[in-house]
Amino acid sequence: MEKSTHGELVALAMAVAGAAAALAIGLLTFGVQATAAPSHVPLAVGATDPALAPIAGRVAARGGDAVSWRTVGSRAEAERLLDDREIYGAVLFSPGAGGPTATVLVSGAINPSATQVAEPVLTQVAAAVLTSARTQPAGASPALRVVTIHPTSAAGRALPLAASALLWLGALITAVLVAVAAPRLRGGRPLGRLATLAAAVVSALLGTAVVAGLARAWDSSLTLDWNAAGFLALVGLAFALLQAAVLRWLGVRGMALLIPLYLTAPAVAGLVPELLNPVYRDALWSWTPFRFSTEGLRSLLFLGTEGPDVRTALWVFGAIAAAGLLAVLAPGPTRAPRAAGAPQAISR
Repeated sequence: MEKSTHGELVALAMAVAGAAAALAIGLLTFGVQATAAPSHVPLAVGATDPALAPIAGRVAARGGDAVSWRTVGSRAEAERLLDDREIYGAVLFSPGAGGPTATVLVSGAINPSATQVAEPVLTQVAAAVLTSARTQPAGASPALRVVTIHPTSAAGRALPLAASALLWLGALITAVLVAVAAPRLRGGRPLGRLATLAAAVVSALLGTAVVAGLARAWDSSLTLDWNAAGFLALVGLAFALLQAAVLRWLGVRGMALLIPLYLTAPAVAGLVPELLNPVYRDALWSWTPFRFSTEGLRSLLFLGTEGPDVRTALWVFGAIAAAGLLAVLAPGPTRAPRAAGAPQAISR
């Protein structure tokens, strides 16, 4: 009877643990998408002719909580702000034969989630202004056009986040094999520190090659130059060293940390902060390395080495790689081989 009661308690505890895990994953993944809503999305409005400045002023005065407007004086200024990611889109009004015309500017170098929000808002605003201001007959000439600077394909929009996820997964599988499979193949003897380091380095290089090959297969026009390839290698190395260090010090228990990081980070990095619930923005987006790798690669692909986020990402992943390297090479818990039937000894 006692054994039966103990077994029921264990089964109940496992069921509760599973439900708790499902709750945590739901909150940290699907909860990000379920609570997404625009809040103070940065957009710009401007006029290329001083006579139309009042129109831009009226649009800017209607900000509200969803949109935060700023005024620009030229298309060049709007494009510069887009490249700096200070805005996610702009609408510019110009004089035309039958009244004002409008140009909506968006950018392929911006997180797609931002463009998906910005473009419909800007188009609706422009259409409303033109409808009330134009006297030209319908069909005489296009009064509203959408222009995309740094245009890219669906593959180009997806690659930055996909690259981060693939580098993380490739490194994670390597780290698990090093920590779990390798000792079994070596009679219980774990790999040494240098072998673990070598596996992490090779994993990063092969992961970079995989991402480059997939990018080529998905869209042959995408150019991964040496700067982008070097950045990917650094990200892959930082991921691999971090994971190797966690599993070296925590063992298989470290998976409880590494798997949730993968599950939550892409969901957060796929959105701009103005779409995230403040709780997710502060608790996850503010520090997740996936956002630094995603936006850093996006800048390198479309804006070059001077693009925003590149320098910050280099510092972040340089620091992660350095910390991971120290944790992998530092003396720490090592498992001595054990005889059959003997308990495993742990020495430092």
